[in-house]
Amino acid sequence: MSAKKTRRLYIIGAGFAGRSLADEVKSKAVFGEVVAFLEDDKTLIGQTLDGIPVLGPIRNVARLLRNKSADEAVIAMPSASGAYLKELHGILKKAGFDRIRILPGLSQIVDAPAHLIQTRSIDPQDLLGRTPVAINLKESLAYLRGKRVLVTGAGGSIGSELCRQLLSGAVERLYLLGHGEDSIYQIDRDLRILRDEGIGETTAIVPIIGDIKDERYIDYLLGHLKADAIFHTAAYKHVPMMQENPVAAIENNFLGTAYLINAAKKHTVRRFVFISTDKAVEPVSVYGVSKQLAEALVLETARSLPCGLDFMAVRFGNVLGSRGSIIPLFQKQIEKGGPLTITHPEMKRWFMTIPEACSLVLKAGGVGENGALYLLDMGEPIKIKDMAEQMIRFYGYEPHVDIKIETIGLRAGERLDESLWSADESPCGTRFSKILKVERRKQSRFQKDVFTLFEKLKPVCAFDAACPDAYRNAALINELLGLN
Repeated sequence: MSAKKTRRLYIIGAGFAGRSLADEVKSKAVFGEVVAFLEDDKTLIGQTLDGIPVLGPIRNVARLLRNKSADEAVIAMPSASGAYLKELHGILKKAGFDRIRILPGLSQIVDAPAHLIQTRSIDPQDLLGRTPVAINLKESLAYLRGKRVLVTGAGGSIGSELCRQLLSGAVERLYLLGHGEDSIYQIDRDLRILRDEGIGETTAIVPIIGDIKDERYIDYLLGHLKADAIFHTAAYKHVPMMQENPVAAIENNFLGTAYLINAAKKHTVRRFVFISTDKAVEPVSVYGVSKQLAEALVLETARSLPCGLDFMAVRFGNVLGSRGSIIPLFQKQIEKGGPLTITHPEMKRWFMTIPEACSLVLKAGGVGENGALYLLDMGEPIKIKDMAEQMIRFYGYEPHVDIKIETIGLRAGERLDESLWSADESPCGTRFSKILKVERRKQSRFQKDVFTLFEKLKPVCAFDAACPDAYRNAALINELLGLN
């Protein structure tokens, strides 16, 4: 029996994205057969689109379907809010759909046909996020069309999504830099599959295994790549782990950024976008300090750049579902039956989906000014405890009854609330939705002395025979940065 007869697809949403998926399924019989569109839009219900009926409203129709084991629901509603997706997920689960996929990320913001290869199993993060801001990514990426673009940390959560979106922007070459072989292999393979399906088919994808902490190599690399733009996402970012490894945090996040900036300036990279974090605001952790130092370095370097070079920083809070973040941890804890562990019942964090954060970073990279610090509008903070309860319910359990939630207390370097700007900063609106510009009344804590600090911290990370006692001296880092 053929796959077309055994795999029956119900596409939720009969808009542009849903119809694009249906067209692709028809052209490739191996995907199966689209049985119907399910819709809540009264203007579409009752129509037949290219031979496929549009049924609705979804709540009424779904419960009437007699689903078979091979039936699958694919949600193709790019503008749907997290609350609406949550409702849809509940309806489809009650209707008997064991396989529910969603068209996330890139398809939400690219004005181009959607592809089935872009879909994935629905995840709790899809139901927790706010309604994504609509961005015409092709328009936003016009400044990179035909250019050579380097993404550092390309195998990470932010870096890999930036690469997926850049692929659709018709960049000439996309350089994937990372020191983890497996993660770079994975994003390289994913991008090539997307390219084979018609996304960014003219882009040359170049995987590069390397470490930003290697100063000579980074200079050599940028001298050969002739990159027009760099998106610098590479960082060590786990707060408790960096508290235990302060030298590694400074070496990678500060010195590594310095090496990259110096090479970019020397080899005339026209646009440099540094990814910063809310942890850099009045930091209490070595991770936060390392990012504040790097942020200051970018902004100070920008002051002396020749005309035509634009170096800037983009700051934002947490992203939903990044590797090592709270959502994957909660998922693993739920899979083993709990308990879910939180640090404090009142702890709050700002959250944004990875695709939305990346689309706004790319937008800011195109419209941003040299020496500017931008801030993504993160909306309202969410209690971690509330997120834990929502995730437990997503998997069909009742929080505090089926699966417990335990409070373990704040760890070193953590605080209850994060700030997106300091007392000496003011966020100002720009003409671009969800992108703010940070105005400073005075320089940040390290900005004035950032180059001097670089020289003092370098022998702590890289052995210097002139001052051997500094090498790997964590106490010296604490003294220089006031972390005692």
